[in-house]
Amino acid sequence: MKKTKYVFVTGGVTSSLGKGIIAASLAKLLQKRGYSVTIQKLDPYINIDPGTLNPYEHGECFVTDDGAETDLDLGHYERFLNIPTSQANNVTTGRIYQSVINKERKGEFLGKTVQIIPHITDEIKNRIQILGNTGEFDIVITEIGGTVGDIESLPYVESVRQLLWELGDENAVSIHLTLVPYLAAAGELKTKPTQHSVKMLMQSGVSPDILVCRSEHKLNDGIKRKLALFCNVEKEAIIESLDAETIYDVPDLMLEQKLDEVVLKKLNLEFDGTPELDEWHRFLDGHKNPKNTVHIGLIGKYVELKDAYKSISEAFIHAGAHNQVKVKLHWIHSEDLTSENVPSKLEGLNGVLVAPGFGDRGIEGKIDAVRYARENKIPFFGICLGMQMAVIEFARNVLGLTGAYSTEMDENTKHPVINLMEEQKSIVDMGGTMRLGSWKCELKEGTKIKEIYNEDIIDERHRHRYEFNNNYLEQVEKAGMIATGKNPDTNLVEVIEIPEHPWFIGAQYHPEYKSTVLNPHPLFVSFVNAALEHSLT
Repeated sequence: MKKTKYVFVTGGVTSSLGKGIIAASLAKLLQKRGYSVTIQKLDPYINIDPGTLNPYEHGECFVTDDGAETDLDLGHYERFLNIPTSQANNVTTGRIYQSVINKERKGEFLGKTVQIIPHITDEIKNRIQILGNTGEFDIVITEIGGTVGDIESLPYVESVRQLLWELGDENAVSIHLTLVPYLAAAGELKTKPTQHSVKMLMQSGVSPDILVCRSEHKLNDGIKRKLALFCNVEKEAIIESLDAETIYDVPDLMLEQKLDEVVLKKLNLEFDGTPELDEWHRFLDGHKNPKNTVHIGLIGKYVELKDAYKSISEAFIHAGAHNQVKVKLHWIHSEDLTSENVPSKLEGLNGVLVAPGFGDRGIEGKIDAVRYARENKIPFFGICLGMQMAVIEFARNVLGLTGAYSTEMDENTKHPVINLMEEQKSIVDMGGTMRLGSWKCELKEGTKIKEIYNEDIIDERHRHRYEFNNNYLEQVEKAGMIATGKNPDTNLVEVIEIPEHPWFIGAQYHPEYKSTVLNPHPLFVSFVNAALEHSLT
């Protein structure tokens, strides 16, 4: 079995510096040098997973093939590396404590007093090394959420300290991402925040091997020498990370700074030449040099926080680059839409996407948006709840089923065209109990969805409780909305489309989760192309 090496990424001074993007960019460079790499995220919050968190709190909840509800950074890992992540790629404090407490209840600690050290830290170390112990990866990059000094992060930093000592210098390295702010009044960069951040990290017993410094201005040689002196880091290991035009520029910026070479040297791993990034650069060229622009309305109830729809917005970037089109997203709050103002609010759009979500807030606005797109032949894409809204709108306005609804919003609706899955009706716990992860879908011959995928059976990721009510299927199909994708085992409807419409598709699953830089999702590619055709008519 190969000897796995470990890279730990911590952050200081402030959150939102981009640890996840730095980790993903480094991983991409190492991958393109021929190493098998994966990334995991350690989240300090006590929730078991982000599945029950409000998107305003934590942004999008990303779902893996094996049904794990995880941090949105895992989406970045997959989009950069083009390989799937799993439950093992995301660890939370809640999961750590739950595991340790369960072991204590079973008597596995032989009557000992259960403590942070060694019991919690041992559990963290075991979780960190699960992926490495599979023998699949040369390098495991571990991103620690939060910032150094956070009370919640202390057990993780302590676990990193122990692993750095146990694994040895050539098997593990520590990267610390920090901020070097520019004070306009003084007209200079200030290193003191970074010095204090490193000092705090060192007080926890971890001395960083590499400093990645976020800044709005270039670090001159004097700044790098000063940081090296005060932070006990070699000058060559002071990496400049300037603000980038797009996150997809960061691998090239890290390549220029030789971050991958510094890491490989410290891990005593071989390297020569430069990573082959031709495919990546073709994507960047398509993204930065579009030939046309399309305007797509994203209808949702969390549009104030765009991270709530992170995978969707990134999937549009991938599909836009593939079509050499700039996708201009118009973020439209569904609560602002009414049947009277929809024509003015959606005027000029080349496509309408109704986003996923839960609850009844803003639902009628989504239904009004669906109707406008359907009646005016504007390309329409509904994802999860968006697909359900398309079914409800069709039932009300085409079938004439007054009051048709989902039982999620109205338990007593006369026409429950969307209904709670039978196996969900007895569930009390909210976390991790939906239909989650990858499920099969069989596509119908002679349909747009079959043409788009060019496959008989597909696998897509799900995150929902409510489904199309098959009691209404015959009625709906006779009126012109067809179920063109079904789960072969449960017969649940996964895809609907209206053949008489230029492009009208609803998917119960979440295609955005599987879109990557090098493999843009075919549904998004086709939708953007349909929007382009609409813009040219």
